[in-house]
Amino acid sequence: MKIRVYYEDTDVGGVVYYANYLKFCERARSELFFDKGLSPHISDNEFFVVKEIQAKYIKPAKFGDILDVTAILDSKKSASLVMYQEVKKDNEVLFTGTFKLAYLKDFKPAKIPQELFKVFQ
Repeated sequence: MKIRVYYEDTDVGGVVYYANYLKFCERARSELFFDKGLSPHISDNEFFVVKEIQAKYIKPAKFGDILDVTAILDSKKSASLVMYQEVKKDNEVLFTGTFKLAYLKDFKPAKIPQELFKVFQ
């Protein structure tokens, strides 16, 4: 997905604030659901939560940049999955992250319904 860097995303120097890369990645994961006509908040009692993150900041993005944010399923287990994500500008990688997501039902880990995996294909 394409994201433009706005002033609100940057620090006083016009560089994207580090936490906003995580927001950009969250938006890209949500878009996977929206593109399939679904919601990342499956129901009031079923949803994914971020359990673990590994992030690598490579180069800065700046005010006005157009970024491409990708989200790819890396691996899956019965109640969790791992997404690999990149933020690029003009095909140059600026940020990479690995996000472990846990599936919760009634706020407890639960088996991910098989039909949800089509969202990540």
